[in-house]
Amino acid sequence: MADSAARSKSVGGRLYGLSVDTHNATVALLEDLTDSSFLEDINTSVCSLDDRDSVAVAQAASEGIARLEAIRFRALAQLNRHRDGARSVTQEVAFALSFMDNHAAAMVAVADALTTRLPCTLGLMDRGLVSGFGAMKVAAATAWLSDEDALAADALLEERLPGKNPDQIRKAASYTATTVDREGADKRTEHHREGRRLTLRQGETGVASIEIEDGPVEKSTPPTVGSTVKRGRSRPATETRTLDQLRADVALDLLLGGQGGVSERTEVFLYMDLFTYLGLNNNPAELAGHGHIPASLARHIATGPNAVLRRIITDPLSGQVKDLGRGRYRPTAGVDEYVRVRDRECRRPGCHRLAQACDLDHSVPWQSGGHTDADDLVSFCRRDHRLKDEPDWSYRLAPDGTHRHHPYRTDLRQHASAAP
Repeated sequence: MADSAARSKSVGGRLYGLSVDTHNATVALLEDLTDSSFLEDINTSVCSLDDRDSVAVAQAASEGIARLEAIRFRALAQLNRHRDGARSVTQEVAFALSFMDNHAAAMVAVADALTTRLPCTLGLMDRGLVSGFGAMKVAAATAWLSDEDALAADALLEERLPGKNPDQIRKAASYTATTVDREGADKRTEHHREGRRLTLRQGETGVASIEIEDGPVEKSTPPTVGSTVKRGRSRPATETRTLDQLRADVALDLLLGGQGGVSERTEVFLYMDLFTYLGLNNNPAELAGHGHIPASLARHIATGPNAVLRRIITDPLSGQVKDLGRGRYRPTAGVDEYVRVRDRECRRPGCHRLAQACDLDHSVPWQSGGHTDADDLVSFCRRDHRLKDEPDWSYRLAPDGTHRHHPYRTDLRQHASAAP
């Protein structure tokens, strides 16, 4: 053992002195931590676990993987420093870790960001609270920020990221990045929208893919895409195509023979405070199904020549919808509209399907005395609507509209929650 070891640790019967200059001890320690014979005992014991312990072991394993990923990111960043950021580092990492070049390049870039610009996110990985994939979402969302702004965004995110899935992390990081550099976010949005393009990729077995990259979000976000098909007349009994197949066929028909360049009416749901709409501040707005967008883009969408605005009164602290402008529908249609606007997306935590494409469900079943009103109705996509009928799943709505989803068994202390 090196005399400079700062501390010692016993793993697998060996005593290691941990020091920054003890290469062999570091590698050996990692090998012992993931020793196959040791893990074999764990794998054997997993087969005898009950449902709750199975979840707990899966969570503990995920936390351990995140800690190991943090070590890997630090090692890649150190390698990059040794090589002075040479482009060949990508190939070196690709060879050593059996990565594709593009993935290796992304890993090195994220490693450099985590060890310089995003120390709080890296610290969350050390605690097992954010996965490597989640950390990559933070790095991507903040890549355009200056080092100073990235550090500020990282500090703000430290308390917001634990417990979120990668898509929620992406949205939180994107929103935070926009708030710390609002002018830069406007310029970046304008640049990306100007770069829209159509690409063609040839596939196998007689197929090819056409993709519109960086298309305007107000025209590309569900349920805009394919909404004509979805809202159209019922399909004839002889129609055997799925909804996805119909959408693809309609899009190709319009592309090949439609009225190219003619603006079609689209429907999106944009949530923006009045002062931002008036240009008195620049708070990011939320486009349901997509996430937060800069204030300048929100005003561009809201002030379009054919835009239709709705008055929505919300709680100034929680953002909970309290009232809608009325007069367009019968009362039952108004309740339906109110619930969907309030919920924005499917209420199962982590699901972002638009509420306008969801089912409305009674939180207290109708046969158990539930009421068909805004206090009892909640938006669920069809998949999550069916989930409530699975054994040992339940949910409830708190008085403030917060949704509590209890997986596995209702007596479990762990639960997921989501505010509208």
